[in-house]
Amino acid sequence: MNQPAATGQHKRHGALDPVLMMLAAMAFAILLTWIIPSGQHQRVSEKENAPVIAGTYKMLPKPVGIDSVLPGKAPPGEARPVSPVALATSIPEGLKRSAPLIFMILALGGMFGVMRSTGALDAGIQRLIGLSRGRMVILVPLLMLAFSAGSTFLGMISEYLLLIPVMIALAERLGRSRMFGFAIVTLAAKVGYLASVTSPVALLIAQPIVNVPVFSGLGFRLAIWLTFLAIAMLYALRESRIVAEPAPIEDQRLSPRHLAILLIAGATLALLVIGSLEFGWDDGEFTALFLTAAAAMTFAAGIRASAGISLFVEGMKAMMLAALLIGMGRAVEVILREGQILDTIIEAVSAQIHGLSPVLVAPIIMLVEMVLTLLIPSTSAKAALSIPVLGPIGAAAGVSGQTTVLAFLLGNGLVNMLAPTSGMLLAFLAAAGIPYNRWFRFAAPLFGILTLLSVGALMIAVLIGY
Repeated sequence: MNQPAATGQHKRHGALDPVLMMLAAMAFAILLTWIIPSGQHQRVSEKENAPVIAGTYKMLPKPVGIDSVLPGKAPPGEARPVSPVALATSIPEGLKRSAPLIFMILALGGMFGVMRSTGALDAGIQRLIGLSRGRMVILVPLLMLAFSAGSTFLGMISEYLLLIPVMIALAERLGRSRMFGFAIVTLAAKVGYLASVTSPVALLIAQPIVNVPVFSGLGFRLAIWLTFLAIAMLYALRESRIVAEPAPIEDQRLSPRHLAILLIAGATLALLVIGSLEFGWDDGEFTALFLTAAAAMTFAAGIRASAGISLFVEGMKAMMLAALLIGMGRAVEVILREGQILDTIIEAVSAQIHGLSPVLVAPIIMLVEMVLTLLIPSTSAKAALSIPVLGPIGAAAGVSGQTTVLAFLLGNGLVNMLAPTSGMLLAFLAAAGIPYNRWFRFAAPLFGILTLLSVGALMIAVLIGY
């Protein structure tokens, strides 16, 4: 696997360092806990991400003094601004809470370290290029449709870290930019997650809160997905210009060893999907799967066990930055929860919605979710926090529960395309060796187009009684 840009040749002058960006986001979150009043809703259980009970918000006294600069816990019934010391202490807490996902990402990097060393990845890419004769109008739609389907139907996101090095290698072999290869995966996955036609990650939590059947209303979301995906495909093809001499197109057959290794990789991807849907596998099982796949690839390639372990460790090293960023992204949420300001933000914005036309309320709910996504990239946590409050308010204005969920999905998906507080997005960029500011310049116009279309889709949803 190629080393991330932060450690290699792709580091460019003026590039925003992702770790410094996350530290800035954490510092801003700490500042907000000193400025915004604290408050809380009652919740249906003691769990941190348990749904709130609408109409139960109450302000909490928050004395501010010199002693608040030092870390400490608030007395019962009170709140406390977060100490600046949390800029350091919240990182290990975020890493701890993200540990299962971090271990999965490290194991994924190790598996790719073994796979890349065998030459099977390069051989497979060359075979794919040969079969398509390198025609972008064939490759891009097929690949993006497959990636986006996994995201919109199955809720796959972190799993696509596995494919980013593959697509970048494919783009470079064809003489295209790294951004082109990265966009094929990332735009497809983000658009799929934005629509969430049957994504269990979002819908299993969001729809029951507003008392609509899980996975209902998928026809309208399917139309949004297909429309947005077509736009994303055209947008990605704009980046398909040749920037270097392409490798010769040779349709060479795969050697038995290369074929065996690629079949192991394919079986691993299939087991990811089957295990998640049928057996409820999570990050722990995925980590074990990647470890097993790496061992199988080592055996199939005829690599000595000690050499295979060294390759695995080298692959893990290439994913260390991505793992750190995910933990730091979780640290932002830790800070905001400790300062108890999230419920206040939701309550304050919700109060402004009363009395407005439902055609306006639905896009406003989406905008509220966009703001919340900057603070909490986690889809499940945001659904449990916001929908119990925004759902009844939307209903009072004439917005159906189904449309409220759609507004949540669109707001969440749009901002996660660009959010500098999204540890997963920064992990994608770290794995690709692409600076955040370069991705922002590339994706911002598409973000604007999809935001306007999302507002239009929500207005249509209200008018047709979706």
